Amino acid sequence: MNKMTPARRGWAVVLASALALIVGQGSINVFAAGVFLKPVSQELGLGRGSMAAAIGLSNLMAALATPFFGRLIDLYGVRRPLLASILLFALATAGMGLMAGSAVVVMLFYAAAGLCSTGQNPTAYSKVVTRWFDRQRGLALGITLAGVGLGTALVPMAAEALIRAFGWRIGYAGLGLGILLLAFLPVLLLVHEPRPGEGAERAGPGTAQGASFAEAARQWRYWAMVAAFGLAAFAINGTLVHVVPLLTDRGIPPAQAVTAMTGAGLALIAGRLFAGWLMDRLFAPYIGVFFLLCPLVGLLLLSGEVAYPWPLVATVLLGLGIGAEIDLMSFLIGRYFGTRAFGTLHGTMFMFVVLGNAAGASVLGWAFQALGSYTAAFVAMEILLGVAAGLLLVLGPYAYPPPGHGRAAPEGMPASALPR
Repeated sequence: MNKMTPARRGWAVVLASALALIVGQGSINVFAAGVFLKPVSQELGLGRGSMAAAIGLSNLMAALATPFFGRLIDLYGVRRPLLASILLFALATAGMGLMAGSAVVVMLFYAAAGLCSTGQNPTAYSKVVTRWFDRQRGLALGITLAGVGLGTALVPMAAEALIRAFGWRIGYAGLGLGILLLAFLPVLLLVHEPRPGEGAERAGPGTAQGASFAEAARQWRYWAMVAAFGLAAFAINGTLVHVVPLLTDRGIPPAQAVTAMTGAGLALIAGRLFAGWLMDRLFAPYIGVFFLLCPLVGLLLLSGEVAYPWPLVATVLLGLGIGAEIDLMSFLIGRYFGTRAFGTLHGTMFMFVVLGNAAGASVLGWAFQALGSYTAAFVAMEILLGVAAGLLLVLGPYAYPPPGHGRAAPEGMPASALPR
């Protein structure tokens, strides 16, 4: 590390962060959870609605803990809180193989895994990458958060293979080991915030400044962003939790259904890289609108119960929507509010994203249990995506633009907040 130039150190942080996010909270507790849903519920004698509620509880615990974790990394730095969270998450995930046939026991295990997963979401990694980069921030965030896409593509396949070969209990143990290898070791060796003279600080003093959490929370733009990304997560991520059981209900073999999830993960990777590259060149809210229209079309296809391979196309479109969601959120926080309270601002906003995940997955599970179909819920999801796109369109110009792209501060943000 000491022999690396600052630029190489920054890109090493990006690559290590991307590797760690392969086994992040979303990959394990959201997307792999869909693969475990049927075998766990069948062996333990629980209904699909109960299992979906347990997945939702896991996301709820992660959501409630994230703002506090964000504040922690603002105060004490990223490394130590992140390493502790990764270790606890690995142990909690492996421990889920001990679940017994009781809804209460299952929910307690899922809740513990969700609480321990708070460090393994994009908040800490987005903060450290934002601190390292300014001009190429969009691309760096896109590469970092593409790790989530790799996890969406690979972790469900690995989980399905482990379940098929050894059963779901060993499957959870395997995921716990994967968290240690892919997240704990890279973070321990490579991930740290820039030292004086490194990273984005070299681009100008404004990049290390910004609004406090209290100042940002008094601005309507922050809450418009919260609403937009929360609604998007409710519609997109909530649907993806149910893609595997939905497709198998329509007679598609489990391995083929998991392939659709792999397609979503690959689309997520492509979407994040492409969106990150575009955000360094174009006004980011416009990019967000495009990537919200993609999952809207995907939901239309799924609600029509079209024949294969159209469900694969629909799942890919949903993956494209996720592809721009979190890196766009991370990028916009830095551009509108700076990096002074990035961890707390991101953690609070991400809390609502995870709440959206939990609520979306739970609502779809209970809708299926009550109506025997997902169709009515999909119509509501399509409307919510349209609302989210509208909220992004009214944000206005950046307060902290890239170097050489000066603009006036948005209404309600003091001129003194602008970088000089």
